[in-house]
This record gives sequence, structure tokens and C-alpha cells, in this order.
Amino acid sequence: MFRELRRKKQKLSMTDCVEILNRGTSGVLALAGDDGYPYALPISYVYDGEKLYFHSAKSGHKLDAILRNPKASFCVIDKDQIVPEEYTTYFRSVIVFGTIRILEDDAERWKGIEKLALKYAPDDTQENRKNAIEREWKPLCMLEMTPEYISGKEAIELVGR
Repeated sequence: MFRELRRKKQKLSMTDCVEILNRGTSGVLALAGDDGYPYALPISYVYDGEKLYFHSAKSGHKLDAILRNPKASFCVIDKDQIVPEEYTTYFRSVIVFGTIRILEDDAERWKGIEKLALKYAPDDTQENRKNAIEREWKPLCMLEMTPEYISGKEAIELVGR
């Protein structure tokens, strides 16, 4: 169902893909947008080893697209070093294909936003984290992406480094 990489030497291992997903701070979420146009947006996320979580407002283009078609892809760029003398870039990235669901259950929403909060403010106290979440709770929508296929690729110049 999902295409395999043509350049197999450049394929990253699943371990490398997971490391990139864990250390990345943002990526590009691609959805089926309005009138058949792709809708791709930069977004913060957290990966817990099984699922990806994103936060959102409770209405807008992103949610309309997900409600229309929950299939999505998400890309994280780990490296993008321009090498002008070679007219290329030394890159490393991961793409996740999967489906997104809107978390309706309060306990699920809380778990998702807490994972995000822990990623982006790991040194904050539990009390401050709880207060911050409660302050933003009412307008908060949480999204959960279940990966169906994960692949990563790096520039041939980085293979074996």
C-alpha cells in the first residue's frame, strides 16, 4: 500500500526514525484540504513511541480537513545542511503516514496535552503544568495520529556516518 524507497541505501532504520521523531520539535502535517487542495501546516507534536499528538483549536481548516478525511502524513526534517559547492543539501527526514482522530474523552485529551507539555517544558513543576493546561482547557482540542507507515531517508553523503 505504501511505496518503498527507491534508494534503499539511503533508508533510515526504524530506530533512527524513532530517534528523529523523539528529538524533533515541529513538523509539517499534510491533510486533504478544501476543494481538493493539499493543506500542509507546520505544527508542534509529541511522539510517545506509538502515537503522535497535536493540539488544535476546536474549529478551523485543520479540523474540517480531518473530519472530511482522517488520512494524513507528517514530516519531520532532522537535518538540512546546504552544501553550495555541491549544489545539494545533506538532509535527513522522517515521514509518517496514518490516520488522525479527534480526542473527545477528557481523560484522553488530558493525557495527550500532558505529553506535549512534558516535551516542551520538561523542567516545569507538575503544579505549573497542571495550571497551564487548566488555563487553556476549554478551547483545547487534541488530535491523535496512529502511524500506519513510517519511513526515513538521508542524503547519500550521510550514509554510514
